[in-house]
This record gives sequence, structure tokens and C-alpha cells, in this order.
Amino acid sequence: MTEMRMRIVPIDFAVANAFIKRFHRHHRPSIGHKFSVAVESNGVIVGVATIGRPIGRNLDDGFTLEVNRSCTDGTKNANSTLYGAAQRIAKEMGYKRIITYTLDSESGSSLKAVGWKQAAIVKAEAWDYNGKPRANDWPISPKIRWEACFT
Repeated sequence: MTEMRMRIVPIDFAVANAFIKRFHRHHRPSIGHKFSVAVESNGVIVGVATIGRPIGRNLDDGFTLEVNRSCTDGTKNANSTLYGAAQRIAKEMGYKRIITYTLDSESGSSLKAVGWKQAAIVKAEAWDYNGKPRANDWPISPKIRWEACFT
């Protein structure tokens, strides 16, 4: 049996978004980012993560980053490898916290595996603006906010 060797590699934002478009279960590609990373196994990209400013303006304090998308092709441990890398890079860049969200129906096992903690349950809302409905083509359900804090 061939040993699976995973490693983190840099990835261009457009290439990361193409991977997200192909593999993500319920979200479109990201709109922007501060940085993106990929995980490869035996030379093949098996997952990507885009990391940027927090979507929630009350969390955008200049010292918090958000994993806006984490997406894999299903390779075992790829998602936790991405979250761990995002956490280490954010800490090295001087950020104090990194957050992400999961649907309440998702276990969060990849986040638990790298030491992230549940921080809040966020109620389900459509993202309407000034009473103008937006097309919501993602699940509108309660979400769990996860975080890792650095000292």
C-alpha cells in the first residue's frame, strides 16, 4: 500500500476558487482573501482553504481572520490539515484569533482535531440588505462559530 504523504503548499486564489467551484458541497467560491493554501497528497491537490477578513463586521477588529472556505475532495485528514495550517499562518502573521463556521448539522471533527473550540451558535438568517431580498443559494440554517485564539 502506498503511504499518503500530505503537505501544505501555496495556491493562487483563482486556482483555489476553481477547486471550490468543483468540490464544495454548498457554497460558491470566495469573493476575496488575505491568503489561500492547499494541501497536496503525493503531488496532487486534494484540498484548499481561503482565509480572509471576517464576514461579520463586529468580528472584523484587524486581529481576527476567518477561514471563508475549506474544501477537499474527501481525502482523509485533508480538512484538519488545512485548518491547522491556516491557524499556524495566522498566528505567525500576528493575528490574535482565527474563526470559521460550520452548519449545525456538521460535526466539526476537523476543527476539534486541531484544537479549535465552539465559540457561538449563530441563528439562521437570509442576507437581505435594506429590505431587499438576495438570492440565497446556500443553506439557511443555524451555524456554529469555531475559533482558535493565540496569546
